[in-house]
Amino acid sequence: MTPRLLALLTLLATSTLAAAGCGTRLPAGAFVPRPTTTTPAQNGGTGGGGGTGQSSQNPASDTGVTPTQIRVGILASLTSPVGSAAFSAPSYGAQAFFRALNDSGGVHGRTVAVSVCDDGGSGIGNQDCVHQLIDHDQVFALNATAALDYAGASYVSKKAVPDIGGQPITTVYDQYPHLYAIGGSGSPRDGRTVGWNGTLYQSTEIFRFFKQRLGTGRAAVVAYNQADSTRYASQLAAGLHAEGYHVLSQTVDLALPGFQAVAAAMKADGTQLVFDAMDTRGNAELCDAMDTAGVKVLAKVTNVENWGESVRDDYHSSPGCRNVLWATSSSRNYEDAQYPAVQQFRAAMARYFPDQVPQLSAWDLEGWAAAQWLTDAISSCGADVTRVCVERFMNRPQPYDAHNLILPASFTPTPPPTGDTRACLNAARWQDSAQGGKGGWVTQVPDMDTNCFDVPQLPYTP
Repeated sequence: MTPRLLALLTLLATSTLAAAGCGTRLPAGAFVPRPTTTTPAQNGGTGGGGGTGQSSQNPASDTGVTPTQIRVGILASLTSPVGSAAFSAPSYGAQAFFRALNDSGGVHGRTVAVSVCDDGGSGIGNQDCVHQLIDHDQVFALNATAALDYAGASYVSKKAVPDIGGQPITTVYDQYPHLYAIGGSGSPRDGRTVGWNGTLYQSTEIFRFFKQRLGTGRAAVVAYNQADSTRYASQLAAGLHAEGYHVLSQTVDLALPGFQAVAAAMKADGTQLVFDAMDTRGNAELCDAMDTAGVKVLAKVTNVENWGESVRDDYHSSPGCRNVLWATSSSRNYEDAQYPAVQQFRAAMARYFPDQVPQLSAWDLEGWAAAQWLTDAISSCGADVTRVCVERFMNRPQPYDAHNLILPASFTPTPPPTGDTRACLNAARWQDSAQGGKGGWVTQVPDMDTNCFDVPQLPYTP
């Protein structure tokens, strides 16, 4: 497991506490069965198996599968304590894919009907959504899940419903069978413990990348005085130490953070690289303090969850810090339209969700990749589409890259990691000068598939 999951867990814990401190509450509807909306996925032109076969030859082969249609569910925390935009992007990307697929004829003569359920960001709401989609809507599979509290994961696994391409916001994708995270997993996923008997592993390719690319050797890690935040910060520090960095660790109060003192400490310590265990609010305030204090760093590193157009506004008052924002991920830059699949994604988003285009993010693209993955798995079954067949595709030893959109990923169980591993990553930097002065994310590596490092794997307990 890379730092991605750790960052997500911390982002969620700190954002939820920050929201609670301001009086934000879950919507009342989070505690009653959630409604679903069925979208007759439409529109044009991607996807494995699109338009092939005749519906008259298709049997009603499994739950949620008729001769002409396949029902798919999307779990999303569209409303949650961390805001309406935090977990919606994967659902937009997946829906755009299925609409495009349907407009091109579907998969082997079947169209995809999508039911989206908003769980309100609560565990109770999530369980309600899981039962709604599985027991009532009778969906064949789940896709592009992005749930703040995936409390219904054990039921999804118990009912053997494939959940494909989900965001690993909690540890359930490294615990339960039938759940397939967008980045793959080598853990046993036996349903009993997370990872390998409760242990997960962090690889250090991100820290190695910045050391080699920017020549950095002095880093700062900033965290809140909150358990999840400090735990993630210690993991960041451990990875940095393993790569030979001098590390300045700074902790601020969650309710009244003193970022001016942190900025002064970074300036005095000669910090070149900044990592954090905070939410977007904290990052923006830290950047404000850094710009005010004249702190010049080579990179302020964020993660894939913040790789989006919103940084233009989130960091509007700190342009100096904004222009050294870097993000890393295991997927393509959504702005790199020279890749055919990225071009198809952008065209479909513009057609089906034009209001989302000014808010595009890496998670929109990963939602699209998740839908591509499920579609290719369905296509592999031909006319006889079953969950067993789809999972056979998911569990095959050959890694999958969603038509060159993600780093090759698989779900072949491996022994507990030992020694070094070969790990790759993509990286981009925000530049105000990009896109004719509009600003945007500019990819900083020739190719994520070859931007790879042999790095150690450090154990941790989530």
